[in-house]
Amino acid sequence: MINLDATSFDSKIAEKTVVVLDVRTPAEYAESHIANSINIDVLSEHFATGISTLDKEQTYAIYCRSGKRSADAASKMEEIGFTSTFNLTGGIIAWVENGKPVVI
Repeated sequence: MINLDATSFDSKIAEKTVVVLDVRTPAEYAESHIANSINIDVLSEHFATGISTLDKEQTYAIYCRSGKRSADAASKMEEIGFTSTFNLTGGIIAWVENGKPVVI
């Protein structure tokens, strides 16, 4: 896992092959999220099932509210063989504070 600040994360997700993964709860996701992200709640009992359907060779840019859950999610993903994960340091809070867009 590589930690990225909001500006670097924004550059990373601009790459066409990168999958943006929001690991917050569905309620948090519904409030606002980064465009084109998919939502798989890391705290859900279905997280392992959800990520098992993903391509382990893809690059994933992962975020949550503050950066802790996404770091946990990236670690769990790497444990089962994902090879390229990036974590948004400071989460969506830092994203918004840096003036980056969200879908409401």
